[in-house]
Amino acid sequence: MARRLLVNSIMQSAPKFCRAARLRRQALCWCVTLLPLLAAAEGFERQDVKQLEALAKTEAALQFPPLTERQRFLVGPIDTQLQKCQRPIRPMVASAMHMRDRVTIELICEEAKSWHIYVPVRIIGTSPVVVAAHAIVAGTVLKAADLKVEERDLSELPLGFLDDPAIAVGLTASRPIAGGAYLTNQQLMAAKAVQRGQSVTLIADAGGVSVRMAGRALSDGLMNQRVRVQNLSSGKVIEGIARSEQVVEIILQ
Repeated sequence: MARRLLVNSIMQSAPKFCRAARLRRQALCWCVTLLPLLAAAEGFERQDVKQLEALAKTEAALQFPPLTERQRFLVGPIDTQLQKCQRPIRPMVASAMHMRDRVTIELICEEAKSWHIYVPVRIIGTSPVVVAAHAIVAGTVLKAADLKVEERDLSELPLGFLDDPAIAVGLTASRPIAGGAYLTNQQLMAAKAVQRGQSVTLIADAGGVSVRMAGRALSDGLMNQRVRVQNLSSGKVIEGIARSEQVVEIILQ
């Protein structure tokens, strides 16, 4: 009787669209409006999920060697709709056989309205990862101030991520990079050692004798990349390897 009076009272004050929904027998609006209040009226209290996570994590820790400073437990998912257990919840390993990096913990509530759930727990590693300290424009030669290091789960890191900002300093962004985004080796390229039209020194090793001559770059080249150059003395166009700024090594056949 009390429950019926509560429902009638709520429906009198419910929004018009909900009263209309009742007439059309639409259960969704009914659930959204009434169930939380009915649960409270009947003394329903949800179980604290953080407590369940802590119990599962503590039990899992007994199954593995101590974690390193770059490892942690990932717990869940856990049902958030469980009724609060009034007695101590008992954790236990669901199976004596488990993998080296994961285990399933059973949490048991032993009372009149008993329940039990299975909670997966696994070990995940973390790593320092280089991220952009701010938005970076394509073509930018990176400096230390453009980068920062954060600790992230290995499971969420992309292939080719960088774990040391020193690797990226001096390299060029090949595409725009959003602030806070991971830096990967696919986004970076070496700074140009030689630029098209630039005067360069051509070096060739002829029988143990190093020969130097003036030349002009006909294409851009990264460090240790092949570039086309012109020998200004002979006018001949040849290929060489950019060894440093303004220096191209000619490999004689």
